[in-house]
Amino acid sequence: MSSAVHVRGLSKSYRHLRAVRDLDLDVEYGEIFAILGPNGAGKSTTIEILEGHRHRDAGHVRVLDEDPGTASRSWRAKVGIVLQEVSDAGMLTVSESVRMFAKCYGAARVPAEVLELVGLGSVSQSKVRTLSGGQRRRLDVALGILNFPELVFLDEPTTGFDPEARQRFWDLIRLLAADGTTILLTTHYLDEAAALANRVAVIADGQVVAIDSPENLIRYASSAATVRWRAGDQIHVEETDRPTDLIRRHSIDGAELAELTVSRPTLEDVYLQLIGPR
Repeated sequence: MSSAVHVRGLSKSYRHLRAVRDLDLDVEYGEIFAILGPNGAGKSTTIEILEGHRHRDAGHVRVLDEDPGTASRSWRAKVGIVLQEVSDAGMLTVSESVRMFAKCYGAARVPAEVLELVGLGSVSQSKVRTLSGGQRRRLDVALGILNFPELVFLDEPTTGFDPEARQRFWDLIRLLAADGTTILLTTHYLDEAAALANRVAVIADGQVVAIDSPENLIRYASSAATVRWRAGDQIHVEETDRPTDLIRRHSIDGAELAELTVSRPTLEDVYLQLIGPR
């Protein structure tokens, strides 16, 4: 089976600005794939080309085995899109909005069921304009998954969410992936990518600079742990590949290591190394 997304040599320029430069990318069917990168790195341009919303200058692109630039109507029915910013019909109720969009598809989820799925069942009769930012974002997701999409694009999906809402949204993404849906998301939250993604691509200056699982990317940065503790008025910090041995050695006489912490590199550490100074 071919990849859900297959990209080779993708390029896009805006006058003298090269937003995307010879970018290669593969996303496998059924995986959660995250794209990370600073503002202006080319993430949004890449996603818009994959969605069929922007023309490319060069490169080979296949999404669900079709070129999104010339894709058929049936292809669009297999794709769900949750944009970063959405203009909605604020005068409609939540339920009315979902029912209206459902009528645009030949086959769609039951509106009441999809609202329960995204945690909006209790506000289904509320006007869209009265929703909080997090609730509006969940409505965007509900509209994006109405058509049982094979592939869902999520652009900064949890912006404006409180911690509880983010956790609920993560559960929803895992549920969709478990159902076989391919998820391609962009996010500025490194913990979100680490928690959700099977693989991560880091984009800088329009090119992919690293691509792997979060765990492998972290190992790429360093396997060393940082051990920190207090002895009297002095703070000690040491890096070691064997933190247990270090702790045992310093406490062999029964001394208590006050304020002891052991930390390892995170995806954020790797990300900052890869994009370099900005």
